[in-house]
Amino acid sequence: MLKGRWFQRKDLEVVNSQGKKLQCSHYIPAVIPEGTALPCVIYCHGNSGCRADASEAAIILLPSNITVFTLDFSGSGLSEGEHVTLGWNEKEDLKAVVNYLRTDGNISCIALWGRSMGAVTSLMYGAEDPSIAGMVLDSPFSNLVDLMMELVDTYKYPLPKFTVKLAIQHMRKIVKKKASFDIMDLDTIQVAKRCFVPALFGHATEDDFILPHHSDKICEAYVGDKNIIKFDGDHNSPRPQFYFDSITIFFHNVLNPPDVPDDHYFLTPHGSLGQVLQIGIPQVLKCVNFTYIGSVYVIYLYCIA
Repeated sequence: MLKGRWFQRKDLEVVNSQGKKLQCSHYIPAVIPEGTALPCVIYCHGNSGCRADASEAAIILLPSNITVFTLDFSGSGLSEGEHVTLGWNEKEDLKAVVNYLRTDGNISCIALWGRSMGAVTSLMYGAEDPSIAGMVLDSPFSNLVDLMMELVDTYKYPLPKFTVKLAIQHMRKIVKKKASFDIMDLDTIQVAKRCFVPALFGHATEDDFILPHHSDKICEAYVGDKNIIKFDGDHNSPRPQFYFDSITIFFHNVLNPPDVPDDHYFLTPHGSLGQVLQIGIPQVLKCVNFTYIGSVYVIYLYCIA
């Protein structure tokens, strides 16, 4: 329950173009008024992440009548697939999810929210699908090879540049053979030059994994409407509330969610409670967790990946 309203998480599978099953979750109101289509934000997790990372997005967006869909990319979480490709094949996973949602009569329009690898995935897909309403891009990298070179420089005993370049060329051949993509093609600056979807960039100022200049370069090259927000923290630190507030405002502006009367959601013996009971309390309760703070229980959504 959030702000007196019940929500539920529906788990499902979507099959990508390679025939791999993607494990997905959709956070939606427990009761949707008949004939009401709601906008949806697809949350795209980062490398080593999974769809559980979207729980925070659900808490932020559901009260604004924006549903949240999330997935385990191929090779991540519980989805099928052997390799993580840092955005290249994940773009095709995202395409499969968008196509699935467009067959859902309860979805009005679609936006994207990606973090790290998920931000790169969102940007690459957004350049191919101008119907996407908007994107939040949190700490994307501008060029994979440049990122690899920077990470080597952080080692206690840096390697000579020519040695690193030879190693990258060797890695390039291995990745081409095993994962069927070229790491040289992961250049989001070039993608940004042909993407017109409204975008909100975010990056932590102390990020020492993907340095802030990556977002700066992408934002500078980006041809669509854009804004960038910097905040304290590192690559994996919790994001500040003002950043989440900005995201909420951004999605509200690009998605224009409907104002649904509260009496559709607040639990009363004559209204929504009966509908919630039809859905089943276990189905509703598996979306929430209870934390005791002081003398009250705080109830928040979560996702089991």
